[in-house]
Amino acid sequence: MPVFAATLAYFAAAAWLFLRALRGAEAHVLPRWPALMFAAAGVMLHAIALHAAIRTPAGLNFGIANMFSLMAWQIGLLTFASSLRPGTANLGIGLYPLIAASVLVLLLGGTPVAVIRDASWQLEAHILLSVLAYGLLALAAFQAILLAVQDYRLRRHRPGGWLRALPPLAGMEALLFQTLGLGFALLSLALFSGLLFVENLFAQHLVHKTVLSIVAWVVFGVLLWGRWRFGWRGRTAIRWTLGGFTLLVLAYFGSKLVLELIKGVRWG
Repeated sequence: MPVFAATLAYFAAAAWLFLRALRGAEAHVLPRWPALMFAAAGVMLHAIALHAAIRTPAGLNFGIANMFSLMAWQIGLLTFASSLRPGTANLGIGLYPLIAASVLVLLLGGTPVAVIRDASWQLEAHILLSVLAYGLLALAAFQAILLAVQDYRLRRHRPGGWLRALPPLAGMEALLFQTLGLGFALLSLALFSGLLFVENLFAQHLVHKTVLSIVAWVVFGVLLWGRWRFGWRGRTAIRWTLGGFTLLVLAYFGSKLVLELIKGVRWG
C-alpha cells in the first residue's frame, strides 16, 4: 500500500541522514545516495497515495487531511531537491518524519462536504497555486524556527550538538529568503486567480479566509521589501515569517475546520 511504503521510505531517509550526522567529520564513511533514494521513493509513493485520495469517483476531495498531506508532500519534494546540494541534506532529519506522519493522515480520509464536483480547470489552478504557496511558506516557517534556535545557541556560545548538522547561519538565512520569495510569488498568483475565478470570494463563508490571506500576503511583502531596502535579517526576519505563516494557517486550516467540521459547508 503506497501510504505505508511512503511512510517507511521517509523514515528510512531521516534515519540514514541522522546516522551520517552522528559521525560528524567522518560522515563521508556513509554515502549520501541511500538517503536520496529513500527520499525519492517516499516522494513518489506519497504522490501516488495523494492522487488516489484526492481524485475520487465523487469528485475532488479537498478535505483537511488531504490538503495537509498535499502541502507536506510539496515540502518533501522541496527538501529532496535542496538535499541534492551539499550542506542542506540534513534538513531532512527533522522534516522527513513529520512528512511521514502526514502520509498516515491520509488514512483519515476527508469529509464528504469537502468534495468538489465538476471543478473547472480555473478552480483547480487556483487550488493548486494556493497549496504550492502554503507549502513553500510552511517550509519557510520551519526554516525560521531552525534559524531562531541557531541564533539562540550562538548568542549563548553553545553552537555545538545537533546544530553542527545544519548549514551555517548565513546559508540558512539566504535559503529562508529564497523560499520566502518564491512562496510570496505563488501566493500572489493564488490570490489573483481567486479574484478572477472564484465566485463570491468575499461571501460570508469565505471572507475570513480571503481577508487573512491578504493580510498574510502584506506581511510577507513588507518583509521582503524590508530585506531589500533595509537588509532585514535575524530576529526581525524570524518574527515576520512566523507571523505571516500563522495568519495563513488561520486563513486556510482554521476556516476549513470551522466550515467543514462545525458548519458542514464547503468553501469551493
